[in-house]
Amino acid sequence: MRSIEEVMEKLRQQTARKPEIGLILGSGLGDLADELANAEQIPYQSLPHFPESTVKGHKGQFVLGELEGKTVVAMQGRYHHYEGYSLAQVAFPVYVMQAMGIEKLIVTNACGGINTAFHPGDLMLITDHINMLGDSPLIGPNDDEIGPRFPDMSHAYSPDLIQKAKRAAETLGIHVQAGVYLATHGPQYETPAEIRMMRIMGADAVGMSTVPEVIAASHLRLDILGISCITNMACGILDQPLSHKEVIETADRVKADFTALIKSIIYSI
Repeated sequence: MRSIEEVMEKLRQQTARKPEIGLILGSGLGDLADELANAEQIPYQSLPHFPESTVKGHKGQFVLGELEGKTVVAMQGRYHHYEGYSLAQVAFPVYVMQAMGIEKLIVTNACGGINTAFHPGDLMLITDHINMLGDSPLIGPNDDEIGPRFPDMSHAYSPDLIQKAKRAAETLGIHVQAGVYLATHGPQYETPAEIRMMRIMGADAVGMSTVPEVIAASHLRLDILGISCITNMACGILDQPLSHKEVIETADRVKADFTALIKSIIYSI
């Protein structure tokens, strides 16, 4: 794909690193990138085909460095469909990270809890997802050299990485949930009726990201681990309004546990 080649030409002028693990950091979770040793920052705006990241809590840059003995590239901020970008644009950085060398992808997000056993501040390992975006980043011509026309999604989230994450959490004494993540395009929060429907469908949490990147990573046959931070309970579960401010505040509150868990997982893989 020519657009990937053009980005790689620019990246080679800025770094010689070849990361083995990719991180996508969700709303309020970007501070983990500050843990990388000998870090190099590459703003998205310095790269061709990368639009501007417009959401508060998303810095909009790649950070490359060392974490727990591994070479890592972190997306400190991501793109969303509700910003006006196509799902192909949203997922494009995953193809770039794979071209840089990653074989494993850890994708994180801040989201609303649907499962009433969850509480704000819980971390949820994603076991599967439901795509209610009404679209796919793979629509259009397929490059068979990159991935298959019809990717298998039976185990999009690596069972092996999920088990490693559970063991890491147990060792650290961090309680983690596990469940199904449902993606909508937003930007409005869901209505109480929509949340009731999503619960019937089998969703444990709902957000506005992650699924496009995971579809792209599956297309590339990467090993994927997904972790959600439950920053609030979804609409109608608690009798209170929802706000992005609450999302950022809750993500900040669990930052220490989140950082410790990700570092332990990276060490184990």
